[in-house]
Amino acid sequence: MGRYFGTDGVRGLANVDVTAELALDLSVAAAHVLGDAGVFSGHRPRAVVGRDPRASGEFLSAAVVAGLASAGVDVSDVGVLPTPGIAHVVTATGADLGVVLSASHNPMPDNGIKFFARGGHKLPDEVEDAIEARLREPWARPTGADVGRVTSDVGAGGQYVEHLLSTLPHRLDGLRVVVDCAHGAAWSVGPEALRRAGADVVVIGASPDGLNTNDGVGSTHLEPLQRAVLEHGADAGIAFDGDADRCLAVDATGAVVDGDQIMGVLALALASRGQLPGSVLVATVMSNLGLLLAMRAAGVEVVQTAVGDRYVLEAMREHGYVLGGEQSGHVVMLDHQTTGDGVLTALHLLARVAELGQPLAEVASVVQRLPQVLVNVPRVDKARASTDPHVAAAVAEASAELGDTGRVLLRPSGTEPLVRVMVEAAEETQARAVADRLAAVVQEHLAL
Repeated sequence: MGRYFGTDGVRGLANVDVTAELALDLSVAAAHVLGDAGVFSGHRPRAVVGRDPRASGEFLSAAVVAGLASAGVDVSDVGVLPTPGIAHVVTATGADLGVVLSASHNPMPDNGIKFFARGGHKLPDEVEDAIEARLREPWARPTGADVGRVTSDVGAGGQYVEHLLSTLPHRLDGLRVVVDCAHGAAWSVGPEALRRAGADVVVIGASPDGLNTNDGVGSTHLEPLQRAVLEHGADAGIAFDGDADRCLAVDATGAVVDGDQIMGVLALALASRGQLPGSVLVATVMSNLGLLLAMRAAGVEVVQTAVGDRYVLEAMREHGYVLGGEQSGHVVMLDHQTTGDGVLTALHLLARVAELGQPLAEVASVVQRLPQVLVNVPRVDKARASTDPHVAAAVAEASAELGDTGRVLLRPSGTEPLVRVMVEAAEETQARAVADRLAAVVQEHLAL
């Protein structure tokens, strides 16, 4: 990764790490890189810019728009819209570039900048590297009629909702659903899509004021949703994060339905309609073993990738798979969207519930999650985690002990000097005991 771009664009504390100057400079550099690559050849370049409701998004989006227009790019400003909604507008309008100002599930003081290429896919790493390399270089500025023009697209949200509804295999009539919008980008389109799909919708977390995004609500804080589901006697609850690229659910009792269960439900739904190519679901190595066992029993292969939605998406695009995601509720349905889409995921999950006429708890029970224990072991040489013979022997012993009913995973942190020890077992006490034992071996033999 470069100095600014991480695994999911540029992200950090707004006005300290992510400044107006950086937003403007990245936008200008992006215009130059794409222009020199021939992306703009033969037409006036066009970009779509949108954001989540964070206060800092106001000045950051203004800086992005200014940078692009100053570089001769016409800009359509869609305002507040979920990240997948912006990706959809890029795709639907044939725009050359999309820019999203959001820090997703991060706290409100953070913000981020994410670029989409033509077609709504994330820019490749090499293009991001080229953009960083050309930051603040001298350039010939367009003048007169060659500067970019800026328009507001007030209908983008409605077009996005229409797209979402066009994908539904079954209406949601008869379902009462509580939706928590995290005071985020889906505050309007999320409830609208669910209502128009036929659900009786109770809305919470849908009063964004620029300062309350993700503040005690949404997919990272499920307690308000759980309370509201019980209070209103709802059939289900749906929680989005700040930019609505993911969702989690709770059933009528308030029990959490996580991303692994959601993926399992969607995989079986697609398979039942003959719409799951290769009978393959793509998930990361952190997905619960319960998902793997459930899919194996149903004849669905689970292809596992490294942790990160980018790796899931790469595997899907390379092999033509249509469903993949993460335990966090970041689910990609490539037949309908180019990136994770919380509202789309929620609609299809609830459509399966309505189609089967069963409670969400019963529908989600196709995936029986095994107890999962994660222990972080700090101040160790993570580079030797996969090569140390003592650690390897301990892992082999633990794996043999657990057999087919459990799993061990050692994963070095990507950013810190620590190793994550993850153990799944039929009983939580066994998972905890094995994890603690392995963590002690890692600490003893890899200590710095």
